[in-house]
Amino acid sequence: MAAIIGGAVAVIGANRLPAGVWSGIPAAVLVLWAGLRRAVRRWRVAHQPLPESSLAWLEEHVPFYRRLGAEGKSQFEQDVKFVLDEWRFEGVGGVEVTPELQLGVGAGVALLVHGRPDWELSPARTVLFYPEAFDEAYEGGDFAEFDGMAHAQGPIILSKQAVERSWARPDDGNNVVLHELAHLFDFANAFADGVPALLDPASITAWNELARREMRRALVGRSLLRRYAATNTAEFFAVAVENFFERPEQLARQHHHLFNALVALFNLDPRGDTEPAEESIASS
Repeated sequence: MAAIIGGAVAVIGANRLPAGVWSGIPAAVLVLWAGLRRAVRRWRVAHQPLPESSLAWLEEHVPFYRRLGAEGKSQFEQDVKFVLDEWRFEGVGGVEVTPELQLGVGAGVALLVHGRPDWELSPARTVLFYPEAFDEAYEGGDFAEFDGMAHAQGPIILSKQAVERSWARPDDGNNVVLHELAHLFDFANAFADGVPALLDPASITAWNELARREMRRALVGRSLLRRYAATNTAEFFAVAVENFFERPEQLARQHHHLFNALVALFNLDPRGDTEPAEESIASS
């Protein structure tokens, strides 16, 4: 693009500008810088180590990170650093945005993209931390029911209490960060329909059939997934993602087809093996 635009400006300059063909150089440099600026910034961020306190937090609160080897941990840390550098974090209602709250979001993103390095969530997301649960008017109180909310084109809203609770118990299948981030993969289809945008189109029918079966199990209390998973297909996917990363052994044992479908989607086995399972979503 830099060569094309620079060449075009040079041609125009040769006929109309005092600098002649040399006028194309600044244009080419400007375009080249615009295209490489993010890559250069990321290179710099990638080479800055996380503080020891952040590494200790990951070791304590993210079992998947603990099980990784040196190379895997380096990749995970890099993804966390990109989130911390590129996303905006703001506190609402007096909430102090601590490094731990930011790490909680960064770790969630790193988990979801670890098996697919080519995947990326929007680098311009804003995360708002509310003091506690909130309602549809974004206010607290006795009738507040939401610990988190994701918007297709807006901020991610998280309850500070829920984020802290999620990482304090990373093995209970209830993680508001993973839940709301999972919705972002769903929103990539333009609206939340429970079909992740990154799913192979050939597997959509099989995924929908699997989702309907599993939602019926959740509805009657015969599922590892909490009943909220039966609300709609979008919430089913988000709850399934929570359990996939937090209770993989139990999910694999009790929901074999669902587990293998998520292994195929995320291209990793959160029990420790990062290779995808042989069973595809379509065959589930």
